Amino acid sequence: MSVPQNRPIVIIEDEAALATALAAIVRRAGHTVVTCASARQGLAAIATHSPALIVLDIGLPDQNGLEVLDHIRAEHGDLPVLVITAHGNLQNAVDARKRGASNYLVKPIDMHEFAGAVHSMLDGPAALSSPASAQPSGTPLLIGSAPAMQPAFAGVAHACTTDVPVLLAGPSGAGKSIAAETIHRHSGRHACPFVRLSCANLPVAELERQIDELVGQAAGGTLYLDEVGELPPAMQVRLLRLIETGSLDASVGSDQPGSIRVVAATARDLAAAVTEQRFREDLLYRLRVLEIRIPPLTERMSDLPALCAFLLAAITPNRNAGLSEEALAALRRHDWPGNVRELRTTLEHACAVSSSDLIRLPDLPEPLQRLPGSPVAETPQLDAALDEWLDARLRAGDDYTALLAGLERRVLAMLLPRHAGKPTLLARALGMNRATLRRRLRDYGLAPDDGALE
Repeated sequence: MSVPQNRPIVIIEDEAALATALAAIVRRAGHTVVTCASARQGLAAIATHSPALIVLDIGLPDQNGLEVLDHIRAEHGDLPVLVITAHGNLQNAVDARKRGASNYLVKPIDMHEFAGAVHSMLDGPAALSSPASAQPSGTPLLIGSAPAMQPAFAGVAHACTTDVPVLLAGPSGAGKSIAAETIHRHSGRHACPFVRLSCANLPVAELERQIDELVGQAAGGTLYLDEVGELPPAMQVRLLRLIETGSLDASVGSDQPGSIRVVAATARDLAAAVTEQRFREDLLYRLRVLEIRIPPLTERMSDLPALCAFLLAAITPNRNAGLSEEALAALRRHDWPGNVRELRTTLEHACAVSSSDLIRLPDLPEPLQRLPGSPVAETPQLDAALDEWLDARLRAGDDYTALLAGLERRVLAMLLPRHAGKPTLLARALGMNRATLRRRLRDYGLAPDDGALE
């Protein structure tokens, strides 16, 4: 790693334990470090020390880290900045990239990943994103913050700041078309058309007619090809030519190669299709200059409440629809072969049959009501255990506050091991303020060792 002499790495992070851990990794790599616990201290350190790299937390106590990033880009040009955040949602990832972040990591930080990111940013030309011009941002359509979604969010954010072809891979209904639309909406082509075509289940002649027509409509914008693995061989040749020359036909040249951006999606394994000689290897290489995997819903079930809230608001904008605990528990037990698309259809059914704003278990499609593990069977045992515990605590003289504290301590004691004993992970899963959770863990004698890394 080559760092200009006497130029330190500035870490702007208000969590003391995490800042200490990050600093130790940087020092082990042979660099000097300046740590700052606020935006004000960080900006002063940058002005004083002329650092080689900045590690910047978004959630600072005195200023939003993205605003600090704006200042760094305005005053210090292409100085590499590694952004870290506890809130791994798409909007943060897109905003960080559009404002010029060199890289982006989500807490809890994987220390090996952090060390690798620092090494790559210092050892060669940083992959800087140029700050993008202001655009109507709208509401991000990829909802959630599950760990499985973080690579997808990072990939989508990167795609928004480049103009290369993108290949979106993942099962049907997972959200590939939404990712494609998000990339276009936040890209430099956002003012031009976004045109989509499904390549599946169309006769060759109709497919050729449609793609000829849509290429013209997409001029200057984005052509989104869903199920690109279904293209017949002749159309694969023409698509390759479009990417390389800007024209579908060899006889028709283009004065503007790349005047259309191609974003493709597939639920198939295209590498296997190449091996089976059903898909062109050179086209695969051209499509996956940037490849983004959209995970199935089963890999991001912690996002289910947020997804349901978003979809219910979209389905019934004039109602304040919500889910009962029983209904949400039933949704959690389903394996969702149709992914988010199936979830939306399920909620549309529930909204149609529900007579109130609260969707209950009987409002869900019947197969979901009969899934094994129904909470109805568990309720009597839980009620009996709780009744026995309450009797014992009341005989001991507990008041209402003590009863609630006793229950909360037991719940937190059971939840913490499920999240590797890390309060940051538990706070994210519960949608709880980290400082509040840590305080309660300390009050209940459940706080991890002070030296534990989060």
